[in-house]
Amino acid sequence: MVAQKITIEPVTRIEGHAKVTIRMNEQGSVDRAYLHVNEFRGFEKFCEGRLVQEMPQITPRICGICPVSHHLAAAKAGDDLFSCPPPRPASLLRELMHMGQVIQSHGMHFFELAGPDLLLGFDTDPATRNVVGLLNANPELVVKAINLRKFGQEIIHILGGRRIHPVFAVPGGVNKALKPAERDTILAGIDESIATLKIGLDIIKKWAADNMKVINEFAVFPTGYFGMVTPRNGLELYDGNIRLIDSTGKELVKFDGRNYLDHIAEHVESWSYLKFPYYKPLGYPKGVYRVGPLGRLNASDLLETPLANEEHKLFKQLNGGKPVENTLYYHYARLIEALFATERVRMLLDDPDILSTDILNTRQVNKGSGVGIIEAPRGTLFHHYTANENNQLTKVNLIVSTGHNNWAMSEAVDNVAKTYVKGPDVKEGMLNRVEAAIRAYDPCLSCSTHAVGQMPLELTFVDAQGNLIETVTRG
Repeated sequence: MVAQKITIEPVTRIEGHAKVTIRMNEQGSVDRAYLHVNEFRGFEKFCEGRLVQEMPQITPRICGICPVSHHLAAAKAGDDLFSCPPPRPASLLRELMHMGQVIQSHGMHFFELAGPDLLLGFDTDPATRNVVGLLNANPELVVKAINLRKFGQEIIHILGGRRIHPVFAVPGGVNKALKPAERDTILAGIDESIATLKIGLDIIKKWAADNMKVINEFAVFPTGYFGMVTPRNGLELYDGNIRLIDSTGKELVKFDGRNYLDHIAEHVESWSYLKFPYYKPLGYPKGVYRVGPLGRLNASDLLETPLANEEHKLFKQLNGGKPVENTLYYHYARLIEALFATERVRMLLDDPDILSTDILNTRQVNKGSGVGIIEAPRGTLFHHYTANENNQLTKVNLIVSTGHNNWAMSEAVDNVAKTYVKGPDVKEGMLNRVEAAIRAYDPCLSCSTHAVGQMPLELTFVDAQGNLIETVTRG
């Protein structure tokens, strides 16, 4: 065959910088495909010297997609470092903002980012395989999807004064109480949001039933599964212990996230700036795991809201009660979590403490180090700060959701390339499937490498001898 170099630039409907290299053999099949995350990792370093109190406003600038997650994780790290746990009403309000983030992020990903592949088809012309194409095909659905995202963003706006980069959480609590009228405004949007999510669940379940062959051949592989849980091993997104299960469903460990360094290490490969976290006792790569919706639902025994729990029971049976390994089921899991978050909003707003003005613990004692953990939409997020006696940071360590999934995304790219990419005539739909393997994880590569910029991805084809002959650019 004639060797090829094909560049996909940018990878559509995800955020960050990446490159895929696919090595072809002489028969025109894929020998190995690599996902290279080629953004420079620098955010941790330039935070050194800043005040701990500034971090809830600095770290959200890592990304416009995940600002709430970084905002709250930074505040939680400050709580720990200053030994100032927030009053219960403040924790409820923080969780309420977090639920808004989960709803808007998951809703946007399913309907606007993944939806064009699922509803229009992987092989559809890319000129129409986008949200505009969806609007033309089903305008009523797109309007519902936009309103769902608007609902999540409005929660963030009401609490934080902004839909992006909110000003709300501070070490020890929050800086604004919720007013009764604001509570009623949020309550008024819940039923419509649940109805839209039920439509989405019907869509993904019908699509799965009609495309079971694709689901069962599209990046299916065993890993561990990792996520925050309640004391009953229920899904937890704001505050709880971390649970890791293996590929059979056996619990490997449950630990306080502040002790993450006792359990997690990071492997480095020469072909990526993004590190590869793994569970220390099993080593690398045996100890790799997945996070985010698929990881969390696998690691949870139940969901402690009624509608989402019924869907979780169905999810748990997809692989006969064993952990679900199919990459494309991330989309199903994402909708179940969004439903959980919407139900949780109602529970939080019904709590009498939600309107309390007891929202800040001002008794601060600098103990020198603090860790904040939260389940961001894409997975478990760690902020670890070390500070001097002047509250200036001397060291910052961030393990970001997408980083946990780095091995799995790389494996998915390799798996999908081997399944679908055939030379010498490489079709656009083949390349889109490689993109979709990455897209299923809803990666935020700017977060994971703490970089700034847009989202190009280069797909390189070389022959068995490593020769590059042709370059094709999209985008």
